[in-house]
Amino acid sequence: MSDKIAFQADVSKMLDIVINSLYSEKQIFLRELISNASDACDKLRYLALTNPDIAKASGEFKIILKPDEKENTLTVSDNGIGMNKQDLIDHLGTIAKSGTADFVKNASDNGSICELIGQFGVGFYSAFMVADKVEIVTKKAGEDQAWKWVSNGIDGFEITETNKDVNGTDIKLFLKKDEKNYVDTIYLRQIVRTYSDHIDYKIVLDLDKVGEEVINKGSALWARNKAEITKDQYKDFYQHISHNFDDPWLTLHFKAEGNLEYTGLLFVPQKAPYDLFQPDKKNSFKLYINKVFISDKIEQLMPNYLRFVKGVVDSADLPLNISREMLQNSPLMEKIKNGTVSRLLKELKKKAKNYDDYIEFWKNFGIVLKEGIYEDIKNREEIAEISYFYSTNDNEKLTSLDEYIARCDKDQKAIYYITGDDIAVLRNNPQLEAFKQKGIEVLLMNEPIDEFWPQVLPNFKGYAIKHISQADVDMTWKRAEKKADEGSLEKLCEFMSELLKNEVGKVTSTEKLTTSPVSLTVEGGQMSLHLERLMKNHQQQTAFASTRILELNPYHPLIIKLSDMVMSENNKAKVEEIAKVLLDQSKVAEGEPISDPSFYAEKISSYILNSLS
Repeated sequence: MSDKIAFQADVSKMLDIVINSLYSEKQIFLRELISNASDACDKLRYLALTNPDIAKASGEFKIILKPDEKENTLTVSDNGIGMNKQDLIDHLGTIAKSGTADFVKNASDNGSICELIGQFGVGFYSAFMVADKVEIVTKKAGEDQAWKWVSNGIDGFEITETNKDVNGTDIKLFLKKDEKNYVDTIYLRQIVRTYSDHIDYKIVLDLDKVGEEVINKGSALWARNKAEITKDQYKDFYQHISHNFDDPWLTLHFKAEGNLEYTGLLFVPQKAPYDLFQPDKKNSFKLYINKVFISDKIEQLMPNYLRFVKGVVDSADLPLNISREMLQNSPLMEKIKNGTVSRLLKELKKKAKNYDDYIEFWKNFGIVLKEGIYEDIKNREEIAEISYFYSTNDNEKLTSLDEYIARCDKDQKAIYYITGDDIAVLRNNPQLEAFKQKGIEVLLMNEPIDEFWPQVLPNFKGYAIKHISQADVDMTWKRAEKKADEGSLEKLCEFMSELLKNEVGKVTSTEKLTTSPVSLTVEGGQMSLHLERLMKNHQQQTAFASTRILELNPYHPLIIKLSDMVMSENNKAKVEEIAKVLLDQSKVAEGEPISDPSFYAEKISSYILNSLS
């Protein structure tokens, strides 16, 4: 006897959306069918705990894929709990028991199908993306009668009695003419290893005369007890998911328990990948649910400043939409991200106690990790604590902010820094001369992110973080050297201000220089010269270009001589020439481009030649 049951009109509309619009990748249908088969095995295994006889005929639980190239069919079979007639009607004949008209109306009113359908188990219907017809033969454990369900996914389904020796479900897909790749055994292996490699049950490829081949690993390493896992097993898994050939620098395996349970297995590589700094580089962290791969493109799982971290997170508590591709409940995802990031930062803090080991990590990934100081409000101070910098204290060894503070004079209330393009150039920047004279350490920062993170972290453990141009400490000290006459120095500043007005806002004298005759800086509160260069290099125009200030050292013999010369009209041409060279000199020291390189080169050559005469 056969029952022909038509889909309701609203169900047909819903199926059209599921089949043609919901899934971004067709091969996901196989993940869905394997996941359903795994669930069926789980259900029977659970029932067998209290009723052992119900699963006796099943034998070892497994999922079988049988491609038939001649018929262009693919069959997915399991020996799980199976279904009876009413199960087929309830699960495969309606989208939801609550009434499909209301469902479709709600979906239309809310403007988003994806946000509504996550509560309905219709992943099975993804099979119609690749199949013209689906035939199911199933027998429920503990019952004698088997059933056949047949549908083309358009005008309803037919249920008939049939015969089947053992419990379980066989789903036979009559593939569309242009979907022959799903009988290709190489392609099937690839799909299974991508999405279902860690399913607990064996996934078997039935190769007909050749025999059966298990094509999944069948064991999720992260779900095992840490005490049972060897270092080599962790290494093999890291290399498998990262496609790297090195050992992991850090392995972090944990299980979070409570209202939200999840397991994480994280790795930090030994070396930075080649594409770490590509603008479109995203993290490839993998999300699993009950060992079923969901996605490696979920940006909210791991912040972008940790994009170098490899690994997986597995949770059974995340509600997904029907295609398992979009999370419905972002607060839960946020909790997983926060917990995972917190554990990783704590582990990095432990590793930082070994300077030599940690500094290798820092040289590879520090520039990326520092992005977190700017981006991550919750963790920015923790990230700053494990960040390292060059400084004027040591030419080789990097320092942490805590170490900087420990070396501070008890009256110092700020952490000072300077930014530029090159550490070697920064060490010789004239603006550091007074700080060195006073014994005040300055951090040397040469990475683009260093221009931004101090703006969002103005204080660290009670110490202000300040660019040296914003320093409010007294930079004067008793000096025995001869100083330029105040009157002639003032006239020199006025003369050079007028001469160089197209390149600097003003020329002034300063007490902060010791060995250099001049230095170039900006007005207080304006963007640094380094930041302005960065913006220009990235073709970012700004309406707030910094006002450059040329500072003169009144104690330097060259400035003293020049201030004397400016008092005589006869020396005007020579003073102009030297003033321009001094401006160029200050630009070189600051890393700024010179307006007329040929003029500067010619004059320097001339001065060298004269010195040799």
